[in-house]
Amino acid sequence: MSIIRKRSAAHKAYLPSNVRDNQYILAEFALTDELLDALSGKYSTVKPQPYYDVYHYLSTAFFSLTTKFELSNCQFIANDKLARVRFSQEMHQWQTNQQILFYYNPEQHHLKKSFFDGSKRAKKICLLFLATGDDIRQNAAGFHGKVVNVLGQFCQEMSLKMDDVRVRDHQHLTYDLFAKEKGCASTQVHKLRQIDKRYASQHVELPINHSAMNYAVINLNINNDILNLVELDNSSQDPYNPLYTHLTNVFTLAAKQYNLNNAALIANGLVPIVRYSIHEIVSRVGELQMLGYNPEQTPCGIVSKWDANELTDTIQLIFVATKENSTEYGYGRFLNQIEQAMQLMAKELGISPSKNELLIRFHQHVAYNF
Repeated sequence: MSIIRKRSAAHKAYLPSNVRDNQYILAEFALTDELLDALSGKYSTVKPQPYYDVYHYLSTAFFSLTTKFELSNCQFIANDKLARVRFSQEMHQWQTNQQILFYYNPEQHHLKKSFFDGSKRAKKICLLFLATGDDIRQNAAGFHGKVVNVLGQFCQEMSLKMDDVRVRDHQHLTYDLFAKEKGCASTQVHKLRQIDKRYASQHVELPINHSAMNYAVINLNINNDILNLVELDNSSQDPYNPLYTHLTNVFTLAAKQYNLNNAALIANGLVPIVRYSIHEIVSRVGELQMLGYNPEQTPCGIVSKWDANELTDTIQLIFVATKENSTEYGYGRFLNQIEQAMQLMAKELGISPSKNELLIRFHQHVAYNF
């Protein structure tokens, strides 16, 4: 094998053939006074639900355009909740105080639905586009292009300034690190190229001024075997401190051994949300654990957040890519390093690959002003 081929092979990730693809695009814009004025006659303080007609008008126009451009799974959200999307064989939506979660199977489910309260003024409107069909990753550029066409016409019809619309393209691959031990012997090869390069190869150009985030989230379930690794004192004021301290030490050891220096362990029951930020941010916002990173800067180290008074069902382990993790090939080597670190951590914790699941979700996001 030539040196060039060897180098290329080292940057490829071999994922199990049952890996799941997901893609969804969010377009958000503020519900400003100017927009309400432009929708004259749709808003009235004398109505029991003064904003109902506004939301109904916007959602009707939105759904009409999505039908025109053959997009069959789209949601109109005007309740200021964070939209999150996950795979499921059953389609349903689940709401909390701050989130709205969409569970669906891209190959089977199609739905157009609105989520709003006509009596309340939302801070922003969110248009959610869910990818459908098979070959989600291969068709991602075409899907993005259709969404852009919808947004362009929507802005024209609603008298919206295009640069007031923020577009976020979310894509992720989800698989069990131990899939091979459970009988999935075949693999798929991925280089995990940057989204803008993948799109450009299919003649879909992203704006030059876009931000990109690439990271992995691993779900580690806490079971009795892991609990028995340490001695817990249930009468203590912080009974689970020994457990989380041990897990953090093992996590840090594994991460550093494979040169993964931009990571976080979340064991406080909050939902970790990774976002692009010029400055590093680690903050709690209600039920969310916000993690802000600038991938252009040097790694900010390993962060560990836990609540020693509570036993969480699942711990989230997060690895965020920096410019050092990006190569001319993509992020394949970065994901391989993560897998090696997780294999080491699983070994240290005595996790049985045949009996346990260690889900890895590799995220690739881009965002820009439309």
